[in-house]
Amino acid sequence: MSTLSAASVESSALPESTEKKPLKPCCACPETKKVRDACIIEKGEENCSVLIDAHKDCMRALGFKI
Repeated sequence: MSTLSAASVESSALPESTEKKPLKPCCACPETKKVRDACIIEKGEENCSVLIDAHKDCMRALGFKI
């Protein structure tokens, strides 16, 4: 019977769990997206230009071309 230490088990699974998947636009900037969407629903798009621009700026900062 062989014994494995917790460290050896974790290290073998580590590369798989640390791989970064590309960020999807739907998941980027959740803070600005939530506020923007709420404003658009409640007040209409024409009244939320500041929040829309803030969300666009956030997306651009993460590398999305908007």
